[in-house]
Amino acid sequence: MAHTYTHEELKALLPHRDPMLLLDSVTLDDDGVAHGKLAITGEEFFLQGHFPGNPLLPGVIQCEILAQTCCVLLGVQPGDVQPAAPTPAQATPVYTGLTNVKFRRPVRPGETIETEVRITRQRSQFYWASGVGRVGDEICVQADFSFALVPVPDAGTDAGAAGEVRP
Repeated sequence: MAHTYTHEELKALLPHRDPMLLLDSVTLDDDGVAHGKLAITGEEFFLQGHFPGNPLLPGVIQCEILAQTCCVLLGVQPGDVQPAAPTPAQATPVYTGLTNVKFRRPVRPGETIETEVRITRQRSQFYWASGVGRVGDEICVQADFSFALVPVPDAGTDAGAAGEVRP
């Protein structure tokens, strides 16, 4: 059965916090696909200089919205509503690659970007995924991407102690 997580509930699944928690909600369907939503208000910090008089959602932020939508899939398995993977206190998902990225239309204040993401492959702590973002019926971004779950260092240890990330 599909389950929708609110912005506040997402904080239990994702390490991101405002202003970088870029999802209003995410719905997980029974097929293991995550559907995210973010309403662009025009007040977001990344729109302040991109571009004055003609604000556009930066492409890198669109990719981050896809990634955050995907990371919800790590925390919850289909049919569950509680975290199943390492918690944000235990591991942080970090990008290891972006491929086949295409931007099809600009996203502007007053619009809602809706994402659809699925994990396509996993090996150990490495994941590969594919996603698409839309405004209405129009595709604005699509990408294939990969990321790793990097252990959070224990308090008092060197932040670099987790080592290099390689798939």
